Amino acid sequence: MSHSPRAIHFGAGSIGRGFIAPLLSNSGYHVVLTDVDKDLIQTINEEKSYGVHILDTNTDTNEVQQVENVTGVISTTNDIIREMAHPDLKLVTTAVGLPILDKIAPTIAKGIQARRKAGRGTINIIACENAIGATAQLEEKVRAQLHDAADAEYVDQHVGFANCSVDRIAPPFDPEEHDADSSLDVGVEEFFEWIVDGVALKGSKPGALDVPVEGMSLTDDLPAYNERKLFTLNAGHAITAYLGYLKHLPTVDASIADPDIAAVVRGALHEEAGAALCRKHSSIFDSKKHDAYIDKILARFANAAVRDEVERVGRQPLRKLGRGDRLVGPARMCVEHDIPVHHLATGIAAALLYRNDEDEQSVEMCKAIEEKGLGAYVGELTGFEEGSDVHKRIVEEYERLQKTYS
Repeated sequence: MSHSPRAIHFGAGSIGRGFIAPLLSNSGYHVVLTDVDKDLIQTINEEKSYGVHILDTNTDTNEVQQVENVTGVISTTNDIIREMAHPDLKLVTTAVGLPILDKIAPTIAKGIQARRKAGRGTINIIACENAIGATAQLEEKVRAQLHDAADAEYVDQHVGFANCSVDRIAPPFDPEEHDADSSLDVGVEEFFEWIVDGVALKGSKPGALDVPVEGMSLTDDLPAYNERKLFTLNAGHAITAYLGYLKHLPTVDASIADPDIAAVVRGALHEEAGAALCRKHSSIFDSKKHDAYIDKILARFANAAVRDEVERVGRQPLRKLGRGDRLVGPARMCVEHDIPVHHLATGIAAALLYRNDEDEQSVEMCKAIEEKGLGAYVGELTGFEEGSDVHKRIVEEYERLQKTYS
């Protein structure tokens, strides 16, 4: 008697239910969704299916994809350890948010111990978080929980930890507004991308999963795709949101519809970040194909059915202004490849002007500008020396935007 391959997914929120679980289920996996929300898990076990609504303003009626063959387990119980030791388990994925990896690592470690003691075979673990190297961080936390040499050896032989890049917008979704059949129903944009480091996968097929996942792309150069996503989707999203915030526009689609904002975003992605990416990764990214990728990203921003609020996208501005992150990162890459930085500087300046009293990072940023002075703080934050072309441009754009929108 044959059994369905099993996958455990940590995090039964909108990304888990709307992005990862559907791909696994459609590929023949029985999906075990695990979460701390007892009511949510109970509903999953009662209904065992739900709908994924594809949000698209280009169609009169949104497509609804049905997800079957799912069950739920509360992640704080020993049930998840038993699931980890299941003989048919092939894959473990997460979408819990980077800070929560600390909390699930001990559970995964106990599950690995249970698998070794039960003599189970190979599994692969992929952290589908919106961060570069999330799986590597999870692996480090899991290994720190394994003190037995036999467990460490088992991990080396039978557990693959593969980093990935994930991309799909799953905005807040009210099932009642969409006449959904279940409270489990979620809404997502049509576009998605799941690119996994195939080199890190373990199994009978080198560089691949034993049970392939339709919709998952494997690569042997994941860092290039990580940068493409961060410096295109995330950069454009942030610039659109911060400029939209300054103009008191509520959503990303309303913001990108503004001609002035669209011009800045297009310039930042096509002329600056995109040009730098294609120079750095010339063997992977063709400029024409990358321009088409950018245009697809811009079309996603314009999708009014997604209704992504600028305040949500703008949250945690200091994280987004990190030196390797979505705004400063591509600007630094431009400098490395002798590409003038103009539009990205406008985006950085707009982020520095984000004011939200309920956002700790916004409050911290505002205080630092007042105490240290704009020029000194921009240099400290971005790493661009005072007097450099990019530094001067950021300061000038900050003052121009402040004067225009104060």
